[in-house]
Amino acid sequence: MTQHLSDAEIVTPVARRRRLTTLATGATLVAILVLTALLAPLLAPFDPNAQTISARLLPPSAVHWFGTDGFGRDLLSRVIYGARPTLLLVSLILVLTIPVGLLTGIVAGYLGGWTERVLMRITDIFLSLPNLVIALALVSILGPGLLNGALALALTSWPPFARQARAETLALRRSDYLAAARMQGITGLRLMSGHILPLCLPSAVVRAALSLGGIILSAAGLGFLGMGVQPPTAEWGSMVAEGSKVIFDQWWVAAAPGGAILFASLAFNLTGDGLRDRLDTRHGN
Repeated sequence: MTQHLSDAEIVTPVARRRRLTTLATGATLVAILVLTALLAPLLAPFDPNAQTISARLLPPSAVHWFGTDGFGRDLLSRVIYGARPTLLLVSLILVLTIPVGLLTGIVAGYLGGWTERVLMRITDIFLSLPNLVIALALVSILGPGLLNGALALALTSWPPFARQARAETLALRRSDYLAAARMQGITGLRLMSGHILPLCLPSAVVRAALSLGGIILSAAGLGFLGMGVQPPTAEWGSMVAEGSKVIFDQWWVAAAPGGAILFASLAFNLTGDGLRDRLDTRHGN
């Protein structure tokens, strides 16, 4: 027993420092990304849409840190401004998916019976659909654009939240905590919103943070295929598509926005991993 306690005393502080470091690193990177998007007019050295044909496809230099693209536009400025539509698209998707997923999962888990069966079968149908393929189909019908892209990606992004919320609600349904609330006359919508929802939110936040990296890649995929934000607006996916045409000779045109996508995905993945370690009780917190 003494040895066991000694090991716990040695491991726990190290694990706690690792969790704090992961969360702090991810949160710092996300803060940098958000500030870059907010302060884009102050940080960008050039107009992101200004074309200078005489300066097209210039390599990275002291004037153009990331080089220029096929229209002579400064890539650093376009990468900075490209953070704006990406973060806006991600925010729209989260606003649409988290409430729908939580509402579906909590109602299904709390009511049970035929309501649960119907809601979960609908969830399974959407869960089986490939995200990007369905998003492409919907965008081709609705038309390219930021809002349509967000709606298309949100349509197949909410089922994991519903599944997780249902599982947690089922575990809580017969708990002493909810039994005490029912004894006080709290039932129905008031019980779900005031007692079940707060307990499901931490895991939903963690799942949202962990899924943001995939959402960013899907959004970039829409832009790469020309179904996202339309030119000349700076968007990382469409910039990679432009750079892929000259990737063997002018590699920096695709590398600059590709690096930005990698940075954003890494930032949210680290944040999600840190939040999971911090909020999940199974990790010893």
